[in-house]
Amino acid sequence: MNFTRTALLVALAVSAFAADPAVVTQAKKQIAEKKYDAAITALEAAAKTSPKSAEIKATLADALLAKADSIMFDDSLPPRTKYPDALRTYRKVLTVDKDNKKAQSNISTIEGIYRSMGRPVPE
Repeated sequence: MNFTRTALLVALAVSAFAADPAVVTQAKKQIAEKKYDAAITALEAAAKTSPKSAEIKATLADALLAKADSIMFDDSLPPRTKYPDALRTYRKVLTVDKDNKKAQSNISTIEGIYRSMGRPVPE
């Protein structure tokens, strides 16, 4: 019985590990297709089942960063819409990758814009 339990645990661990590359591969494809929300949703779910997966976390940070950039640099969006949305998304990048220099830099830029206008920085 102990052997069966060990075999089952090993099988579950292998299947969980095998799922990571598929999720990451699909998410990278979605990021390339600019389907950021779909990639983020799948990666967040995968991160819950594999919280120690560095590859999932890195790809999630990439998806969030790509989404934030797409918002910030979308000329069709008015500043009052894009800056708060981009700021929230850049901050979310830092919850996944606290050392992400690009997110830190863009957060500083957006916060600086608000301060220079004498307006409160959005939360």
